[in-house]
Amino acid sequence: MKDLTELQDCLRERRPVPWEQLPDFALYMDQVLSYMERQVLRFDGDDGLTAAMVNNYTKSGLAPRAEGKKYSREHLAYFTVICVLKRVMSTRDMDLLIREELQGDRTAEDGYAAFCASLDKALNITAGELEERTGGSLADDAIHFALLSYAAGVASSHCVAMLRNQKEPEPKGKPKKDKEHD
Repeated sequence: MKDLTELQDCLRERRPVPWEQLPDFALYMDQVLSYMERQVLRFDGDDGLTAAMVNNYTKSGLAPRAEGKKYSREHLAYFTVICVLKRVMSTRDMDLLIREELQGDRTAEDGYAAFCASLDKALNITAGELEERTGGSLADDAIHFALLSYAAGVASSHCVAMLRNQKEPEPKGKPKKDKEHD
């Protein structure tokens, strides 16, 4: 990425493909890894998906296990979600959110569509923020976006904590810790 205009264009234009455009045939591991390179925004070769990561995500139950040694459209959707979220939250939190999103009659296709819609909105908001920050220093821009990330992370962590409390209530008789007085 040579300049911020290119980044802005990338944020406005690059998206994971919709469900209907995910391959509808099984892929082998090397094909999955190659495909995922095009699904997620990455810069400077940072934290791409590896075979070891795929194996860990499937063994832990974060993503479904391969069918034989082949991966389906559903797997690609899971790996897309995981690759985006792993930059900002723990595997434990991702697991809770993915399970919550796919409970009841909600299919992986529906969950993936909702995820892509939220991602689209977030990327567009960020591109707009970037456009508004023309003429400032790169350091100021970096701090601004780091602080936006911080604020969004606080909100996300709070929502996850509330969800976790709903799903895993504290055992009776154990007093709740007061974080203000720690």
